[in-house]
Amino acid sequence: MRQQRFEVGSRSDAGGGGGAAGGLHSQDELAKVLGIVGSPRKNGNTHVLVSCILEGAQAAGAETDLVLLGELTIQECDGCHACWKRDFACSKHDDMQPLYARIAECDALVLGTPVYWYGPTALMKCVIDRFVYFNCPENRGKVRGKPVLIAVPFEDTTSETADLVVGFFEKSLSYLEMKLAGQIIVPGVTKRGEVRSLRQVMDECHRLGEELVSR
Repeated sequence: MRQQRFEVGSRSDAGGGGGAAGGLHSQDELAKVLGIVGSPRKNGNTHVLVSCILEGAQAAGAETDLVLLGELTIQECDGCHACWKRDFACSKHDDMQPLYARIAECDALVLGTPVYWYGPTALMKCVIDRFVYFNCPENRGKVRGKPVLIAVPFEDTTSETADLVVGFFEKSLSYLEMKLAGQIIVPGVTKRGEVRSLRQVMDECHRLGEELVSR
């Protein structure tokens, strides 16, 4: 039987500014954690990992929300910089518009993508491309300092296969002054939802979700 290996990390000092000490939420307000699944495969390994992280966040007292990018219509960024002009709004009238609002309203993000040709999926890449909206000085405050967890499963058994994906998130989030708070990298999985059978991986996902809220 093939031995499963995975990598997990917490990066409390990575990226941009941090959240408030003592956790994401006050006594009177629940933290809001938004999970975004960049896999087109519903109930696949990425979906399972992100959902488990959100369950951990819920256990720590957060309100959670989940988005499946495969169910949305999000166009590519044209580089027109309309979001830097006039009303500082994106010119594309698609499902990214309400997603901008959900990202702005949340206190933390969980981003999940499998590795496709050593990079993120086209679904996830398209969303991050559209983050140019948040790069506008007038919109930067909507994401500045938000902690982000990433979940990256893939078929290859070599953990280094995910290095470019991790680097992509590290550089993109840092540029926006967001904070890569942790990651879970799971090589050697290909069957739909097979990560559910990896108890240690599920436990770590739950722990990461709890720590995201309580940090």
